[in-house]
Amino acid sequence: MKCRALWGLLALAWMGLIFWLSAQPDLPHAPEPWLDVVVKKTGHAALYGVLAWLYWGFLRGDGPPSGRARLLAFGLAVLYAVTDEVHQSFVPGRTPSPWDVVIDGVGAALAVRLRG
Repeated sequence: MKCRALWGLLALAWMGLIFWLSAQPDLPHAPEPWLDVVVKKTGHAALYGVLAWLYWGFLRGDGPPSGRARLLAFGLAVLYAVTDEVHQSFVPGRTPSPWDVVIDGVGAALAVRLRG
């Protein structure tokens, strides 16, 4: 049970990090516009990949891997991505994008698929 609580706390902390990043009106930029897009979109996928992985660890607990836990972890990560974009709509200088949710979903899907 302790392990499950740790997974849950790590997921909450990671959600807090994502929320904090989304609350920033302006994030640092790469020197070239194309590179800025690549870095930021890769970051989106990575952040939500880690989040899905943490959700999956929490949902799985001490049990064996299950398809249901993977699917739920993926769904929760995408749901949080949607709420994150809504949050960004209230932050000056930030613009919500459905494409970011798609990219976040790709990162989450890869994480739960590769997790083993």
